[in-house]
Amino acid sequence: MPLALLALAVGAFGIGTTEFVMMGLLPDVADDLGISLPAAGHLVSAYALGVVVGAPLLAALTARLPRRTVLIGLMALFVIGNALSAVAPGESSLLAARFLSGLPHGAFFGVGAVVATGMVAPERKARSVSLMFLGLTIANVIGVPAATAMGQALGWRATFLGVSAIGVAAMAALLLLVPRDRAAVPSAGGLRGELRALRSVPVWLALGTTVAGFGALFSAYSYITPMLTDSAGYADTSVTLLLALFGVGATAGNLLGGRLADRSLRGTLIAGLVSLAVILALFPLLMRTPFTATAAVLLLGATAFITSSPLQLMVMEKASAAPSLASSANQAAFNLANAGGAWIGGLALAAGLGVTSPALAGSALAVLGLAVAGAAWAVDRRTVAPGAGRVVAGHVPETEPEPAVRRG
Repeated sequence: MPLALLALAVGAFGIGTTEFVMMGLLPDVADDLGISLPAAGHLVSAYALGVVVGAPLLAALTARLPRRTVLIGLMALFVIGNALSAVAPGESSLLAARFLSGLPHGAFFGVGAVVATGMVAPERKARSVSLMFLGLTIANVIGVPAATAMGQALGWRATFLGVSAIGVAAMAALLLLVPRDRAAVPSAGGLRGELRALRSVPVWLALGTTVAGFGALFSAYSYITPMLTDSAGYADTSVTLLLALFGVGATAGNLLGGRLADRSLRGTLIAGLVSLAVILALFPLLMRTPFTATAAVLLLGATAFITSSPLQLMVMEKASAAPSLASSANQAAFNLANAGGAWIGGLALAAGLGVTSPALAGSALAVLGLAVAGAAWAVDRRTVAPGAGRVVAGHVPETEPEPAVRRG
């Protein structure tokens, strides 16, 4: 695999660290700024809102620029946002800085996925995307615990300075390892043409599968701590280690999903969603003992992230005339899944259905994801004319090939 994928993974590592570390630092930030814990929780929402707004907006605005330049610029914005977070004097300025930090998140993964797939043979596209996402999953294993420990020892501001340093390292890696490329050739319809590519039913079905599938994950994962402590009997001090174990499962699932999707994209997606639905449905049983709860956390990460590469690649191929924009929109869908899944899981808890009820709600969302994926398959069967083209290794043929990358 090209070394450029390492540069993309370093950037993904920094983004994953800053996205999730705030959850562990909320009490420290609240105490330091003199605000309530619920008010500090808005800092998580501000970042997610930045992702949702920035993903399609920045991808659209930079669609005609060389992609290496775009990636370095996005990472520079990431560094600025985290540096401003470190020196923010109060709640309002920190909210603005967190929003700014989230803006490049989706566009970086979206453009990065296009760059990653453009550097490998067609039969290795999903694997290349999974290697970029490897930085995100490893952040949950190493980056977030280390950054949280740094914040607790040196103050939360030191954490964001450290994350800024990771961003600078990622910029250097992108400059050195990602080959230069020409600016994308403008399509006949320009920006309107790219936006038109996102209006197709197959693209929206693919995005809907992302929202439902990862909404299933976040419905349960958002409330994994009370499940582990109140149901499985773990002490509060053990939760951090168990969340790192979730990251191990996510890393393994991400790598496995990339390999399998290169053989059968749709088959891997369906198998992942079925596995996720089953695991979540079994949570009320698995959370009864510490041993089975540990297995549940590991399997949750693995089954959820098996689908990450197939979902990303499917959206890109359904909107082949605007792959960067579609890929970035998929990152916005991931964050909508985060917010929506947590909300639905919270409804189950508020209804008094038990501490493991968010997992059952997540299982229902996974089944909904299967239904949307099935609808997408049905649409494909109706719209692809007989003999129009052969699907290789489960991929939908692209209508417009990506421009060649010029090395040097």
